Amino acid sequence: MKILSIHDLATIRKRAEHNLSLREESNEKVTEKCYGLASGAQHLQILICGGTGCKASSSQGITDNLLKAIKKNEITDKVEVITVGCFGFCEKGPIVKIIPDNTFYTQVTPEDAEEIINEHIIGGRRIERLLYVDPKTEHTVSDSKHMNFYRKQLRIALRNCGFIDPENIEEYIAREGYFALADCLLNKQPTDVIDIIKRSGLRGRGGGGFPTGLKWEFANKQQSDVKYVVCNADEGDPGAFMDRSIMEGDPHSIVEAMCVCGYSIGSTKGLVYIRAEYPLAINRLKTAINQAREYGLL
Repeated sequence: MKILSIHDLATIRKRAEHNLSLREESNEKVTEKCYGLASGAQHLQILICGGTGCKASSSQGITDNLLKAIKKNEITDKVEVITVGCFGFCEKGPIVKIIPDNTFYTQVTPEDAEEIINEHIIGGRRIERLLYVDPKTEHTVSDSKHMNFYRKQLRIALRNCGFIDPENIEEYIAREGYFALADCLLNKQPTDVIDIIKRSGLRGRGGGGFPTGLKWEFANKQQSDVKYVVCNADEGDPGAFMDRSIMEGDPHSIVEAMCVCGYSIGSTKGLVYIRAEYPLAINRLKTAINQAREYGLL
């Protein structure tokens, strides 16, 4: 559908929230229980890392084998397999996460897929050998919320990575995606947006730490018939090495941010530079751009 109003955005958000509600609830609750169809679970989701690292270790093969096992057991109406962005724990990939019990399986292989379906999804029994082992205690940890690696993390730029399907615009909208852009277009002048960015203290991550709001203010004041928003996704320095994860796991956030910037400085054209060695990031961003056009956002 074409998005023509804030009401249209809200309608899509409400429609897509159902897909994410199970994931939201599992993030908030703490449980040691393993959920399977045999233990009364009505619907389960299997999240598979679709980032470059896990794809290089055959995560697509895991997906294919899971889907085969689900079809073989005739449970396609009860189990979803969803490709998400990078979970951030690449050394333990490929990662598979089961919702709603939040079980976090590490170093999964395509050969493990049928066992995951038979034991966990159907039988409601965790597979101990696939669980993360804490290097200090040497005990298995089933829920990522209890892992020291994740426990103190506060994800901001990476908030959607490992949570939403990066190729599903409606899941992004369900996480308040494009609402900031709508607010800017409907309720704020370009200078208002620039003031908000300046007050936020947001800076470039390239090393110089130049204030983003000041950069936008300079561009806004520049007199020109044509202005461009350029997204440099080269990852040419240590401070920018999460760029690929964002493009692969949350590409619509790049599109929305560029639109907000374009509105603020008076630009109607945007360019993204991505190095050729990142084909997955390129494809995900192309998909996001095409979806944004299809929905009338570009």
